[in-house]
Amino acid sequence: MLLPATRPGCATVRFLLDHEAQRAGEDEVATALRLLERVLGAYPRGFDLVLADALYSTAPLFNFLLARGKHVLTVLKDDRRNLYQDAAALFAACPPEEGSFGSRKCLWWDFSGLLSWPQVNVPVRVVRSRKKHTVRRQLDGKDELLTSDWIWVTTLPAQSVPTGRIVAFGHQRWDIENHGFNDLVNGWHADHIYRHDPNAIECFLLLAFLACNIFQAFFRVESQTADP
Repeated sequence: MLLPATRPGCATVRFLLDHEAQRAGEDEVATALRLLERVLGAYPRGFDLVLADALYSTAPLFNFLLARGKHVLTVLKDDRRNLYQDAAALFAACPPEEGSFGSRKCLWWDFSGLLSWPQVNVPVRVVRSRKKHTVRRQLDGKDELLTSDWIWVTTLPAQSVPTGRIVAFGHQRWDIENHGFNDLVNGWHADHIYRHDPNAIECFLLLAFLACNIFQAFFRVESQTADP
């Protein structure tokens, strides 16, 4: 589990909080719920929002976090769902607003108070962001128009979290891959099994987490306070 944390005047510091092994016969959501139970006990005020992939768009996960005063934002993909179908109808019927993410212009749709997922204990919000951009292919030097289309479902309220912030949160989910797994594998050799014993494997991973956290915190803080 990766936690992005900031301090005024400093760059973002991302902390690896904990991990949980998936047990035989259980799915990833069950593993995640067990991890969240422990992490929330240890860091009850450490974060307010959980970001996750479409696999975690489940009512048990949403209700678990809501009951503990946390929000959740996940990718919405399953076109068999009533929520997805109702949101798609709203996308087709309502014009988008223009926005931007980074340097690229986007089209945004944002609908709150949706009741199409009754298994979740509160109405949910669905946000869609569609953007087009051109890339030049190295093979033939020709420009190609690419389109990315993202849909998220969240419990975050529209009154306090605007559409652009939802879009930024949605893309920030990639930090888990880029600054979590990628850093551990390429910088700390966490993909190598040094001893084939479950306790030894877990011990190494937690030590790698600790070393990575200390290094990243020191590097980020020192880079902000160093003389120009």
